[in-house]
Amino acid sequence: MTTATTTTPQAERFDRQDGSLVLAHILFAFAALLLGGIAGVLQGLVRGGMIELPAGIGYYQLLTAHGVLMALIFTTFFIIGFLYSGLSKTLGGQLLTTSRRMGWIGFCLMAVGTAIGTVVILLNQASVLYTFYAPLKASPYFYIALALVVVGSWISGFGMFYNYRYWKKTHKGKMSPLFSFMAIATMIMWQICTIGVAIEVLFQLIPWSFGWVDTINVLLSRTLFWYFGHPLVYFWLLPAYICWYVVIPKVIGGKIFSDALARLSFMLFIVFSIPVGFHHQLMEPGISAFWKYLQVVLTFMVIIPSLMTAFSLFASFELYGRSKGAKGLFGWFKYLPWKDVRFFAPFMGMLIFIPAGAGGIINASHQMNAVVHNTLWVTGHFHLTVATSVALTFFGITYWLIPAITGRTLTRSMNKWGIVQTVLWCVGMFFMSGAMHTVGLFGSPRRTAYTTYGDHPDAILWIPYHVAMAIGGMILFVAVVIMIANIVGLLRAPKGDTEYPIGEVSETAEKTPALLERWGVWIGVCVVLIVVAYTIPILDMIGGGVPGSPGYKMW
Repeated sequence: MTTATTTTPQAERFDRQDGSLVLAHILFAFAALLLGGIAGVLQGLVRGGMIELPAGIGYYQLLTAHGVLMALIFTTFFIIGFLYSGLSKTLGGQLLTTSRRMGWIGFCLMAVGTAIGTVVILLNQASVLYTFYAPLKASPYFYIALALVVVGSWISGFGMFYNYRYWKKTHKGKMSPLFSFMAIATMIMWQICTIGVAIEVLFQLIPWSFGWVDTINVLLSRTLFWYFGHPLVYFWLLPAYICWYVVIPKVIGGKIFSDALARLSFMLFIVFSIPVGFHHQLMEPGISAFWKYLQVVLTFMVIIPSLMTAFSLFASFELYGRSKGAKGLFGWFKYLPWKDVRFFAPFMGMLIFIPAGAGGIINASHQMNAVVHNTLWVTGHFHLTVATSVALTFFGITYWLIPAITGRTLTRSMNKWGIVQTVLWCVGMFFMSGAMHTVGLFGSPRRTAYTTYGDHPDAILWIPYHVAMAIGGMILFVAVVIMIANIVGLLRAPKGDTEYPIGEVSETAEKTPALLERWGVWIGVCVVLIVVAYTIPILDMIGGGVPGSPGYKMW
């Protein structure tokens, strides 16, 4: 069994310049996690009626900071750093100078945008939540900050594409390494889906917030946001899938079940993950039932690569267990390295993705969505997806990534604290997300501060669940603090050679078809589906007499 303290003296050292780029992204991500966690725990205590905020700090101000820093900033910085690390490792052991420079330019733009946006939120000029729905109007500098983050991520993506294209040119006829293939697929999806939010911010929100135009087409702005907003979920998930597919088999000492199946699942995510935004707008008027139905069908198509992923992962686990002599249906289960946080944290993320995915099916179903729409059920759902499945996987990655790029080792003590942190995260999320799901079914709305609604009997019955949410939030914050302490410990850990775990494909796997690396085919299918799903509805929104709205500041 591979343990958390195992090092490989013969492991190739991670390139120092590439390591600096990766480490900058990872540390910035966790700084955002800490600030977002502080905002989140305060928000939860207010919602539970356990504290009152001092004058000058608003509940929706904290809610906006929590959403932006956790869902947008933490994830984007971590993902780009992680993907750059894998490209460096698998495409020759070092990034091209041009790619590295583009990575730094992207990092600086995103960091400046984050700083500006955070200041504007703290000045209470942008309490519009992370979805920044019009007609709520923030300061124009908030929207400029968002634009800087998106443009910075584009430049980082172009750096990855440049490096990958060079490798393909110099390795003609060869299949690219699986990690690099998946990283490029993730960034292609990101580049396509962020076009929607970029158009919204640049051509609608910024001119409107500066007062250059009097009104905004609310329906169009929300449609452009959700063109981006749901693929954002897969931008969070696909790097976790990279870890599950490529890294975890190496960590446990096994093999990747199928290279072809892994590549096909990522191509299907590119094809089906973008033209699905209307399932977030099922309750909104102004969009034809036919177009909503079409995008719901495409949403359900995304279930297929998710099930393929689950099958592949557990096949890898079983093959490893059988190789160690496991018997019976689940005999392989006991051979997995449960005391290794590099495995345990991502595995818990995998496990929790089962109820998270089931909740997503409910949200995307028109009739059932009508029951849970705009209730705390929805908040509980995405706390299971991004805040549990994705976050726990990212935590597990961190425990080997920082040692690998800094020339340190993960000690037994730190590994134990990592296990404690993972358990606390799961317990905290059980209380918080469980309470959210339950009270959401009772009708408790999302996006609201503490209120008893005039002591209405239904609202009074919600309060114990809100208290449970706050308790869960406090446990989660303790886990955040332990994670930050562990990162500090990793940076000061004993020197040594820690392996960057890249799995090998099983010898029994079928050969990967060349079609799975013909990017033009798959991107072309994706573009066709986007055109079919969005062209007519957006033309109707632009020319169909949709009334404009002035801006409102409700805080």
